Amino acid sequence: MPAENLQRPDSVLPVAAIPVPELAEFLGRFGLQLTRVAANAPVPGSFWGAPEAGLTGERPHARPDTPVHSVLHEACHYICMSPQRRRGLAADAGGDTHEENAVCYLQILLSDFVPGVSRERMFADMDAWGYSFRLGSAKAWFQEDAEDAREWLLTYGLIDFTDTPTWRRRDDNTTQPETFHD
Repeated sequence: MPAENLQRPDSVLPVAAIPVPELAEFLGRFGLQLTRVAANAPVPGSFWGAPEAGLTGERPHARPDTPVHSVLHEACHYICMSPQRRRGLAADAGGDTHEENAVCYLQILLSDFVPGVSRERMFADMDAWGYSFRLGSAKAWFQEDAEDAREWLLTYGLIDFTDTPTWRRRDDNTTQPETFHD
C-alpha cells in the first residue's frame, strides 16, 4: 500500500460515513462480528496498521476512519479462506494470488449490498487507495480481466452464475481444483 494514501484517508469512504449497525448486520450474514475500535486507537489484527481494518478469527476490527473497502476486503478474505486457515486467523489472511483476486472480485460484488456503498464507489476507492491491476483500474480489471477470479468463486460456491453472492463461506466440502493452490 502506498504510504501517501495513509496521509489522505478522506479520499476513500470511511466506516463513519455509512450506517455501522447495518454494516455489522451485513457482515453477520457470514458469521463475522464487527468490532468497533475507538478513533486513533490501534486496530487489532491489522496487517497494514491503522487505519486499515484488522481481522482476528471471525472479528473484523474497524475505527471510524477505517476505509469501507478495507473492511470488505478483510471480510472477503475470511469468506474465501479454507476453514483450516480460518480457525488460525490472526492478522495475516494468507492465501495465494488466485484467492487474492477472488477476494477483490467478491468485495466488489458485495459492495452493492452494503448500505451507503456501491460497486462504482468500490472501484473508485480501490483505485484511490492503490490496488493495482494489469489494466490500470479496478473497474477495467473487473469487467475485462477477472474471469479467473470469478471462476474461483464459482468453484467454491461463493457466487452463482449470475454473479450473485450465495451468502456462504468456503467450506471443507468443496474440493480444490487442480489449478488453484493454497
